[in-house]
Amino acid sequence: MLAATTSLYEFYYDAIKGGKFIWEMEKMHNQYGPIVRINPREIHVRDPYFFDQIYNSKRQDKDPYIARIFASPLSGSATVDHDHHRFRRELVNPFFSKRAVMGLEYIIRDKVDKVSLRLQQAYKDRTVVSLDGIFAALTADVISHYTYGESMGILDTEDMRNDFRDAVRGAVEICHFTRFSPLPQLLVDNVPWLIEWLQPISKGMFDAKRMLRRKTLAVMNDEDGGKDPNAPKTIFDSLCDKSVPAAERTLPRVMDEAFVVLGAGTETTARVLALGAFYLYQDRAMLDKMREELRKVMPEPSSKVSSAQLEQLPYLAAVVNESLRLSHSVIMRLPRIATATPLAYGDYTIPPGTPVSQSSYFVHTDTRIFPDAETFNPERWIEASNKGERLTKFLVPFSKGPRICLGMNLAYSELYQMFAVLFRCFEMKICNTPPESIRITRDLFIGLPDADTLQVQGVVTGVISH
Repeated sequence: MLAATTSLYEFYYDAIKGGKFIWEMEKMHNQYGPIVRINPREIHVRDPYFFDQIYNSKRQDKDPYIARIFASPLSGSATVDHDHHRFRRELVNPFFSKRAVMGLEYIIRDKVDKVSLRLQQAYKDRTVVSLDGIFAALTADVISHYTYGESMGILDTEDMRNDFRDAVRGAVEICHFTRFSPLPQLLVDNVPWLIEWLQPISKGMFDAKRMLRRKTLAVMNDEDGGKDPNAPKTIFDSLCDKSVPAAERTLPRVMDEAFVVLGAGTETTARVLALGAFYLYQDRAMLDKMREELRKVMPEPSSKVSSAQLEQLPYLAAVVNESLRLSHSVIMRLPRIATATPLAYGDYTIPPGTPVSQSSYFVHTDTRIFPDAETFNPERWIEASNKGERLTKFLVPFSKGPRICLGMNLAYSELYQMFAVLFRCFEMKICNTPPESIRITRDLFIGLPDADTLQVQGVVTGVISH
């Protein structure tokens, strides 16, 4: 089998053809079964019932080949060793706890209100709204406030230029090259102008890195002449704190961590919002059911409701879950290496030290778990709950285990708050959005259509005032 003998097969489909190896993996599984060797080092298992065994082990290293994907080698997400990763994660983990997110929910509400104002203006002007763009502005403004204490203010600008969305676009375009060779990392570090020249789309990534360099130096040098002691502590503050070992608070290390946090907190949640809007605004029955439920806790469109209250609404929760399932935000497989104990799958024993993975795409589209898997159907979550089935066990957009996505609680709060205001307050018609613009055909860490990004556009046709 070619894939088991050389990585060139994978390199050709991912680096040269632009993220197509996932479909070759699918063909392998169709031919050979649920467990296959997809390159000389790595085993891939397509079985949603085995996901927990791969990702929930207490001690696991990251595959160093995957750790290189975003050219941010000093970030926590790129840290290979289990203990070192845990140390780096604990520096920022408190900012993303459920309690911390609840305490800063006012930031999310403020940005959601700004989205609402822009949608109201779009209604008056009869202009087409880029939903994926406006939601990316929302998430970037929120995560930037979390990271260094002030919002980027994208929603306050006329054109909503979003450096961090552009950064994600640039990073994903080179992710497979950085995975297979250390050369792109060397070029990124030493001759960024060459990468920008060869791949103009990467300019956003370098613009974001330059901005982060300025922000990081400002914190390290205390350019503001002393921070207000009563001001909330930021992620930057935690990373630069004098109690952190000197080797862990260097300029490159802090920049890498901040870049990954900001990039990850922008595009992924925004596409979930765009996809949910795409489906609900094209199905009147679903929209009416959603709106009827929201009126119970939001009797007026201007009613303010906490995320904790919104999470108790069954249909809204179902819409959030189904949007997460079908948005395919992170579909690149994320291999884990069990360092101490073997993994057993059926008659197979996978020895310690072997990278093992499972793409969330295959979990979320498995028809045994999600019949008619390509259909957006919130009712499947309601029906499963009524039967006492825990379908959320197979909802894995944030992965699982000790390396689960840091921003999960923040993402859920953004989703519940924005969906609630959107569906309670606005009528909209989706336009200029053919199925091809949301159909996933490429694995560039996130799932992408043939276009550079998932795109959803709409026209606001009404503002609900009572």
